[in-house]
Amino acid sequence: MGDDGHPPEDAAQGETKKRKREPLSAEEKQRLARLKRGPGVNVKGIQDKKLKGKLRHVEKVYREAQEKAAKISEWLLPSESGALEAEGIERTYNFRQQDIVQAVEVGAGRKAFDLTLDQLGPYRLDFTRSGRYMLLGGRRGHLAVMDWQANQLVCEVQVAETTRDVCFLHNEQFWAAAQKKYVYIYDKRGIEVHCLRDHTEPGTLQFLPHHFLLASIGDAGVLRYQDTSTGHIVAQHKTKLGPCHVMRHNPHNAVLCLGHTSGSVTMWTPNLSEPVVKMLCHRGPVNAVAVDVAGRHMVTAGADGQVKVWDIRMIRPLHAYFSHSPASSVDISQRGLLAVGYGRKVQVWQDALTSKAQAPYMSHSLLGGLLQGMRFCPYEDVLSLGHSGGISTILVPGAGEPNFDSFVANPFQSRKERQEAEVHQLLDKLQPDTIVLDPEALAGLRKEPTEVVQERRQAEREANLARLRVQVARNEAKDKMKGKNKPSRRHRKKQVNIVEERKPDMIKKMREEAKRKRERERRERQAQEEKAAAAPRALARFYKR
Repeated sequence: MGDDGHPPEDAAQGETKKRKREPLSAEEKQRLARLKRGPGVNVKGIQDKKLKGKLRHVEKVYREAQEKAAKISEWLLPSESGALEAEGIERTYNFRQQDIVQAVEVGAGRKAFDLTLDQLGPYRLDFTRSGRYMLLGGRRGHLAVMDWQANQLVCEVQVAETTRDVCFLHNEQFWAAAQKKYVYIYDKRGIEVHCLRDHTEPGTLQFLPHHFLLASIGDAGVLRYQDTSTGHIVAQHKTKLGPCHVMRHNPHNAVLCLGHTSGSVTMWTPNLSEPVVKMLCHRGPVNAVAVDVAGRHMVTAGADGQVKVWDIRMIRPLHAYFSHSPASSVDISQRGLLAVGYGRKVQVWQDALTSKAQAPYMSHSLLGGLLQGMRFCPYEDVLSLGHSGGISTILVPGAGEPNFDSFVANPFQSRKERQEAEVHQLLDKLQPDTIVLDPEALAGLRKEPTEVVQERRQAEREANLARLRVQVARNEAKDKMKGKNKPSRRHRKKQVNIVEERKPDMIKKMREEAKRKRERERRERQAQEEKAAAAPRALARFYKR
């Protein structure tokens, strides 16, 4: 403070000065450019000061909203996906799992482990939508559910029967197993809850979470849909293409993709008894099928040694890869990484769907056992492998989505949250009729043909005329009563009928009058132009053109 009690002049000037903005980083500039509305208004050439001030204020509001949206996206999406980066002449496919585990943090390194179960394999596996629980199914009847991130066993059961496939239902509380003769439903304690005797000799299972439908197909070649919320069989389709043990569903539209021994892939919905799409993919049996999360690309692996990438929207092949041995399993991660497995070899390809990659992103060899199936863990950079020697998990940086939506899948949900989510899933359950090849067609309006519209309008006109005739006949046949037949009432009735009957003629006369008026104006304008053209040049400016 100064001697007179006032603040110093330097401090007052410093308070009035505007703070300089800190320079934005390249990442922030990129985020702002993604949220930009478009080019701003250039106010330099505007003379009106009031208009210029308003436009500057509007641009300032847009700019502040853009910066706030960038900050909000940064708050809601704090994590970013990782990746392997090689230096110099190194290649990422030469990195071993031991080196990757040592390079990452301790918590992430614990997610890579091996379970030796060589007496009960080979194993098939599945994950919940949140990626927290893993379901194991051994060929010789060993079934188990584990919280694999916490290394805790939830339940374990030995059914002493051949088990071909396993899958979770809507959450970790219930799961299904395709055993030797029927499909069985178990709860989280490993207790048998249901025996689905309509699903005979199942070979593979798929569950549609948004429709609560459990689908199975096997040696008989009959595709069955069963509603797990009501217990009813929704549809049964005979594929007529022999035994089938390859089935995956499209997460985008819930259409099932079946791979057959003839080399063809068919797509099915519960609404049609015939496949909506049938495409010849390989010159031998189809060993595996996978579809990405967005529903744009499908990957097929055949006994001919080829791995093909297909554009589902155009139903055409994009490119193909050749494997040293026919691939037995394929899978696509949430971030678009493609995993291909054959024998004891597993390869992970990056950006292999949109363009043809020249070299794999990662490569891994199993120490013991032949590969049977593999799955990417949702929201984790982990690839789980089921083989004849047990279960193995490997770290694949950049495979999983780093940010999860708690309303879709919450790996850390409590018991109450799980119960509420289950109720919401049942309330939001979709009907089987909504499963179509193009789900966007459900929200559109189908425009009626012109002929149908004209026929409907003609029928409406005829119905109105018939109603008027009946009304006129009823008025004429009506008995005259005292006080009910005043001239004003009689005139009003006549006028109503006259207006209704003469309405089409009046519309026709109005249209003809408008047409004559336009023709008259056109002739007058043409005559005026001819008169102006014939006038002297000195007087031409007095004529309207």
